[in-house]
Amino acid sequence: MHGEYKVPGGKLVVVDLDVVDDRLSGVRLSGDFFLEPDEALEEINGALAGASVEADAAELAALVRAALPAGARLGGFSAEAVAVAVRRAVARASEWTDHRWALVREGPRAPLMHMALDQALAEEVAAGRRPPTLRLWEWASPAVIIGSFQSVRNEVDEAGARRHGVEVVRRVTGGGAMFVEPGNTVTYSLYAPSSLVAGMSFADSYAFLDDWVLGVLGELGLNVWYQPLNDIASDGGKIGGAAQKRVAAGAVLHHVTMSYDVDAAKLGEVLRVGQEKLSDKGVTSAVRRVDPLRRQTGLAREVVIERLVEGFRARFGLVDGPVTDPELARAQELIDTKFATPEWLHRVP
Repeated sequence: MHGEYKVPGGKLVVVDLDVVDDRLSGVRLSGDFFLEPDEALEEINGALAGASVEADAAELAALVRAALPAGARLGGFSAEAVAVAVRRAVARASEWTDHRWALVREGPRAPLMHMALDQALAEEVAAGRRPPTLRLWEWASPAVIIGSFQSVRNEVDEAGARRHGVEVVRRVTGGGAMFVEPGNTVTYSLYAPSSLVAGMSFADSYAFLDDWVLGVLGELGLNVWYQPLNDIASDGGKIGGAAQKRVAAGAVLHHVTMSYDVDAAKLGEVLRVGQEKLSDKGVTSAVRRVDPLRRQTGLAREVVIERLVEGFRARFGLVDGPVTDPELARAQELIDTKFATPEWLHRVP
């Protein structure tokens, strides 16, 4: 069995192993990491041999730490990273390049259609009718998108939203509320088979699925990192946030919204959380809390998006895979029966 885990912001950890009588055997750790002293490598291999295939990541990491010689130095990886690679080997996880990735990049769509397409395309990937997909969003109108478990009343100033013509919609993933306007955000979704994140905890999978984005932003000259659980952060402040949902049939939906520009005054009028957090500092502090890509890169939004697409393509491959008519029909059905209904929007009042 073979498992790989690229540490976000760090090095690649690879584990090859056999399983004999439900125990790990012949464990062979490798990668482009740094480790001192040299003999620590064999100590780690030996410590993992004999462990149960049912051992979780915490148990495996404890075995690795116990085996390390006094004063051992690990560069670009950790005991936890080794444990994840082992779990991915046992789970027969797939890698990014095992899949033929499709790209959906199209014109603006209404907020409700974006919500519905996320569910529809995730279902199609889970069913094997669509390949793993990267979708870039374009917004046709401004919106507040609340998390699946948030209260409309607590998060949104509905009078302010109506005043500014801002639609309020609820997505299928958890997390916090977002305020978006056409041209002011960079939003994308990944629809991937569950095998891509097999052997990972929910928390580990967030950083793993966005590590390529950090790489591309770094190539644009930004100093960025992943702030657990789900924020992309920089020297100047938060750039964006991620949310995720596992589809029972066998796929993971992971989407990210990054700020390209921000109307801080309007944000404070439509989000109650904005009013509460900013009431003692004034709306200008919103710009300090959220540091947009426009200011950080000096690049046009379209250029930033193009660099993201090409960065993904260079790493994993990418072919055009537009939304099909049956997928659009399914999304419209979801709008009519779920996303546009008061029962869904106000399921948490």
